[in-house]
Amino acid sequence: MGHVIGAKAMDAQADELTIRGYVRQIRSHLETALGIARAADACAGAGFHDKAVEITLDLELPLCEATTLVNATSRINRIEPN
Repeated sequence: MGHVIGAKAMDAQADELTIRGYVRQIRSHLETALGIARAADACAGAGFHDKAVEITLDLELPLCEATTLVNATSRINRIEPN
């Protein structure tokens, strides 16, 4: 039985490390998206609406990657040990 408890503790520790890494990556992707949004906002504010739309389209990748990591984090949290 002690072996199973030790394995569960190691799994929990691995999950915590994974979640911490995912959260860092999520923050990084959101910071990238924020920079893009600021650039688009500046263009729109200066009257360059076509450029603002073009820049805004660059939000798709970092937001998609952040969403994927949020979903992965959520799944790790939902997994119940056997």
